[in-house]
Amino acid sequence: MLLNFCNLERKFPSFYVGAWCFTGCQVWFSLVEQLMHRVKRPKIEDKTEDGAVSVRAALAGMTGVDELSDSTEVVEMEDVSSTQFQVEKHTWDGLRKIIHNSRKNTGVVINKAPHDFQFIQKDESSPHSHRIYYLGMPYASRENALLYSDIPKKIRKDALLVLSWKPMLDHFQASPHHGGFSREEELLRERKRLGVSGITSYDYHRPSGLFLFQANSSLYYCRDGGNSSFITSPMNPTEITSQNSGTRMDPKICPGDPSFIGFINNNDIWVTSIETGEEKRLTFCHKGIDNPKEDPKSAGVATFVTQEEFDRFTGYWWCPAACEEADGGKTLQILYEEVDESEVEIIHVPSPALEERKTDVYRYPHAGSKNPDITLKIAEIRTDSQGRIVSTQEKELPVPFTSLFPRAEYITRAGWTKDGRYAWAVMMDRRQQNLQLVLLPPELFIPAHQDEAKRRESLEALGDSVHPFIIYQETSDIWINVHDIFHPFIQTSDDEITFITVNESKTGFCHLYKITSVLQRGSYHWAKGFTHSEDDFKCPVKEEVMVTSGEWEVLANHGAKRSSSPQIWVDEAAKLVYFQGTKDSPLEHHLYVVSYDSPGEIVRLTKPGFSHSCSVSQTFDMFISHYSSLTTAPCVHIYKLNGSDSDPLHKEPQFWASMMESSAFPLDGTPPEIFSFTGKSGFELYGMLYKPEKLVPGRKHPTVVFVYGGPQVQLVNNSYKGVKYLRLSTLASLGYVVLVIDGRGSCQRGLKFEGAVKDRMGQVEIEDQVEGLHYIADKYKFVDLSRVAIHGWSYGGFLSLMGLIHKPDVFKVAIAGAPVTLWMAYDTGYTERYLDTPEKNQRGYEACSVALHVDKLPNEPNRLLILHGFLDENVHFFHTNFLVSQLIRAGKPYSLQVYPNERHSIRCPESGEHYEITLLHFLQQNL
Repeated sequence: MLLNFCNLERKFPSFYVGAWCFTGCQVWFSLVEQLMHRVKRPKIEDKTEDGAVSVRAALAGMTGVDELSDSTEVVEMEDVSSTQFQVEKHTWDGLRKIIHNSRKNTGVVINKAPHDFQFIQKDESSPHSHRIYYLGMPYASRENALLYSDIPKKIRKDALLVLSWKPMLDHFQASPHHGGFSREEELLRERKRLGVSGITSYDYHRPSGLFLFQANSSLYYCRDGGNSSFITSPMNPTEITSQNSGTRMDPKICPGDPSFIGFINNNDIWVTSIETGEEKRLTFCHKGIDNPKEDPKSAGVATFVTQEEFDRFTGYWWCPAACEEADGGKTLQILYEEVDESEVEIIHVPSPALEERKTDVYRYPHAGSKNPDITLKIAEIRTDSQGRIVSTQEKELPVPFTSLFPRAEYITRAGWTKDGRYAWAVMMDRRQQNLQLVLLPPELFIPAHQDEAKRRESLEALGDSVHPFIIYQETSDIWINVHDIFHPFIQTSDDEITFITVNESKTGFCHLYKITSVLQRGSYHWAKGFTHSEDDFKCPVKEEVMVTSGEWEVLANHGAKRSSSPQIWVDEAAKLVYFQGTKDSPLEHHLYVVSYDSPGEIVRLTKPGFSHSCSVSQTFDMFISHYSSLTTAPCVHIYKLNGSDSDPLHKEPQFWASMMESSAFPLDGTPPEIFSFTGKSGFELYGMLYKPEKLVPGRKHPTVVFVYGGPQVQLVNNSYKGVKYLRLSTLASLGYVVLVIDGRGSCQRGLKFEGAVKDRMGQVEIEDQVEGLHYIADKYKFVDLSRVAIHGWSYGGFLSLMGLIHKPDVFKVAIAGAPVTLWMAYDTGYTERYLDTPEKNQRGYEACSVALHVDKLPNEPNRLLILHGFLDENVHFFHTNFLVSQLIRAGKPYSLQVYPNERHSIRCPESGEHYEITLLHFLQQNL
């Protein structure tokens, strides 16, 4: 049912309307007043005939706005003629049956494919070369499970070998039995875009064969391989009991002593021993108060912005090596981030427990506001010879973090070198145009919470040559995309370090570099005070070798939201690096190998005509590819690399076995076709066309432009769309033309292409969508340009609104899902990367904030549908609330569909079905 916002109180308890208006929106409206006060709008004198303010006058002279049509007049639609194809109008129940039929074969197929692989090599006496572990959804199951398969050493060339998926756990239900997910789990699932239940990740310690995973809101472990024998039948995992209430999050095995497990509980770091049962709290940042206002600190926990905008989901990192003590004990270390959100804005979002009349409280830094204060610390654990904890100690930097790294606003990645000699961190400035890769010797950290005398002793004991090293810097005048590639080699000299990383700013395309930096030691008298200069700790680069090159991209953040797999695989013995990239086509991902010692030839290992996602074995003799194309449903195949060890670069991939055939996926409907055209910008643009199945010669069909259009996303590529974009196939089956276009601003086309939206989001993307629409209309003649809809979610919802505002003569209707309507109210990490702060880019913010331009929306009813989850903690419901308030003030018509129990992603199957029926019904009635 479509709701007018004024009638929300009839659908929700009055408390919640009040909670949003007074508890949540009062804060946001205050924010808007402050921001709009800072954003000085041009003096407005012109008035429209009905007294509304002329947005043309308000926007006069703004950068980039003139590129868009500002016509508020709608071209009169001609009477339906014999040339128009009319989509059959169905009842609500009829549309529901259509949705049911389109989904009947998909069910759990979306997450069926195996992923997160670990290869374990078996001994020579075994008939199998490897055992692989992975996550997947077995047949007839509705939740992810921990599985394994054995790869035989010999195969029959005349038969297809399909490996069986064997369960590691015996009849184990991993999803919560009752009560659902905890708040922490639910929010992490949102940040990771997880739709599957069951076991969604695991940690594995190769030498001991220890597996650790989270399930049923608890922690479990089991063993297979390593020092243990390989199982032949399912086993029962062991639950790790705890004295703590609440959910234990982010569990990790200590690589230096796998008897110890780290985890987060109530925003602090804990460890437990699976051998002794001992449990110990390591940090004491959080007071245990269920109120962020009174309890703003955390340890080892990635903040909302760090998770959502930088894809970092952890805040602590075990040192890979343990220090063996003379008495048989060990010293273990954890690097962690400590966060203080005292000065970060607090917002209130309605709680999922509507009947309890509560709101959830969050710290949320909006554009231009204060980010959290951050620092890095080390937690030390001392054990005795029996593995019992003797003592723990918190260690801190000798001077405040901001004194050492004054430009560092974000810690985007962190970890340790392989031997544990250094901790490392990737730091970025607030504008995200300067990146520093920093080494931190553990000796730099001194005991915390000491009195002044002891602290001075610690500082005096700190060697003058002990200090951080900035071993690499990257700068950009556009922005720097965060990546996951940093492979440090074991040091062969104390005076230098060699590593592989990527750089996008040098050439405008993301490429691999092998770098050697000199660890230039200075002299710092920590006890006598510290003064910082811009070049402190900066190390000279001795050698920088470009390993890959060209107008294509190395995939440096491939699947990071979900996968824990590495982004590159480095064979140090053969001096080769395996990576995924777009060398053959921006529409296909492939696995490549190149020598990093003498770069030159780049060898593709995967077959063309498909897009691949790969995992390479630790012995570099096999790889797994999950691949598909527009016309081929996903397959998962294992390949063996055969050839001479004297020429490892040219080993040939040989198909070895299948883990999943495309027959496991239904292929209903006609797949889309890819097209390309050269836009007025000079760039080649790619799109997908779903032709209507009921194509009638000489008839023109209503058309739906499905859009995302924002940075970091690519929709158009040669991969299977039959499940993820099922609704687009459904639209085509009903007689609609469906277009998807990756215009300027989308990813994997180089920084110049993506950076076209810098400081002017929403102002170039619509032009590319319209150009693509006209290109297809001219080419095929079956597009009815008088009946075009634009639809998208999140950034796509924002662009749908921008399309109707600036191109009302092109788009007859817009369906906007969870749109950002006031960019001043979105988070710092995302918004400032593309728009800077409101103070520095006033015109850019105003031009792209659709809620400030409602006067330009059409006056005809049934042209705008807004959809939003009431509990959205990412694009807060405030955005729709504020937009609707402005629409009412301007006397503009609109329709609104609210989903009371949904967040940014619609997860409930009933809500998802209702959304799709609502979409189809709105289109058939109004397009």
